[in-house]
Amino acid sequence: MGVRRFGQVNWLGLYTLSAREIQRFLAVWTQTLAAPLATAGLFLGVFSLAIGPSRGEVMGVPFVHFLAPGILMMTVIQNAFANTSSSILISKVQGNIVDTLMPPLSPTELLLGYTAGGVARGLLVAVAVGLLMLTVLGMGIAHPLWALVFVLLGSAFLSALGIMAAILSNKFDQMAAITNFIITPLSFLSGTFYSIERLPLGMQIATHVNPVFYLIDGVRYGVIGQSDSSPWLGLGVCTLATLLVMALCWHWFRTGYRMKA
Repeated sequence: MGVRRFGQVNWLGLYTLSAREIQRFLAVWTQTLAAPLATAGLFLGVFSLAIGPSRGEVMGVPFVHFLAPGILMMTVIQNAFANTSSSILISKVQGNIVDTLMPPLSPTELLLGYTAGGVARGLLVAVAVGLLMLTVLGMGIAHPLWALVFVLLGSAFLSALGIMAAILSNKFDQMAAITNFIITPLSFLSGTFYSIERLPLGMQIATHVNPVFYLIDGVRYGVIGQSDSSPWLGLGVCTLATLLVMALCWHWFRTGYRMKA
């Protein structure tokens, strides 16, 4: 059986997996970093030209300033989800997922390694879009720590959801269905482009069940200092949701569900 050459944590293996996931998206930075920045800029530009001048203030700030944090967070969560989901699904489709499952990595190390790549990509995208907001819109950040916490939480939550979706999917069209019918509606129907105070009571209640709403609302509080709900409530909901999804992913890594023959 050989001799175990590392302690309770395989730090070298965890570092290697994390580095692979980060280098994977950095190698195609025009697709993974520049493209989201261009998309966010287009969103801001189109909404600013089409609605901004006539919309008036929202939460005491210009509409474009209200919109910018939501677009930032939407871009972050979409890219964090895409990073982990594409990595695992491509490995499954190509048949080289065994190269990740065979090394002496525990379920926790696999989970953290994949999540690190998604969080790193989400954080870099947030920095890029944030710089766009600061330079083009002249915006400041009211509560930087709150903004950073929710960006990290959002990246971790959607990275874990990406792992879960990739484990469940065996084909690219299955992943596309999850992205189109679950992830995209969750991000669009969560107060990204509007304050939920404008919604009917029933839709407000439904929105409060959506963890992505608290992510977007939390970043909005961090950037403009205003939000639809308490940032502490959002912190609790998002932390709980992230831990639950990560626990399920850990269990599936441990059992090899839909990954091992």
